Amino acid sequence: MPRFAANLTLMYTEHPFLERFGAAAADGFDAVEYLFPYDHPPEAIAQEMRRHGLMQGLFNMPPGDWAGGERGIAALPGREAEFKAGVEQALRYAQATGCRHLHAMAGLVPQGADRAVLHSTFVANLRHACERLAPHGITVLMEPLNVRDNPGYFLTHQAQAHALLAQVGQPNLQVQMDFYHCQISEGDLSMRLKKHFAGVGYIQIAGVPERNEPDTGEINHPHLFRLLDELGYQGFVGCEYRPRAGTSAGLGWLRRWIEESTQGSRA
Repeated sequence: MPRFAANLTLMYTEHPFLERFGAAAADGFDAVEYLFPYDHPPEAIAQEMRRHGLMQGLFNMPPGDWAGGERGIAALPGREAEFKAGVEQALRYAQATGCRHLHAMAGLVPQGADRAVLHSTFVANLRHACERLAPHGITVLMEPLNVRDNPGYFLTHQAQAHALLAQVGQPNLQVQMDFYHCQISEGDLSMRLKKHFAGVGYIQIAGVPERNEPDTGEINHPHLFRLLDELGYQGFVGCEYRPRAGTSAGLGWLRRWIEESTQGSRA
């Protein structure tokens, strides 16, 4: 059965951030993820993780001016020093929390920019991050995002990400495959997962089209969960969705899947 991680940026928003760890643990999650931890000291987050017996799935490296609309800087020429400083900041948090996956957001394509230059910048920055983080046992992730939610994002398709994976050539670089984004951008989720599985290091889920619980919309999540088991996926499945109402009240999908998996293992 997949190991599910609650996304504390989108889930449990009825609680202050540091109280979301306990809320997730009370609902049976043993792992969490979130977009960014940087508004809180790493020690404070690590304390909550230890208190509630939680594992850390992933978080993102600093994304530039998020409030101002930026969505990462890893592919933006001229921002290399800022990116390297962000790697160091993320490493401090990863060491405190035991996190083994850090996502380097590519960023939005500036108007009139040469995509070839962005590509080479992204490759160089990914190599730097991988080389810096490898001695600490940390894997760098890159994630294709759909352009409906993220107009102008540089990295948008699985094939593009896996071509970059081959070009960068670092063993601790993998692709973060979010079924929500992939369904919107490309579809054919089962076959894409099978095709690219060797390079996939992290999975995320949400219902399409509204990004609510994974028991609504056009994706057959139970089928994909079974496929992940068949393929031998050992990583986390991040629940990066917006609950329709209260987070705990919307976890019927998780309870049903656990019950189904338990019954299947007894058969």
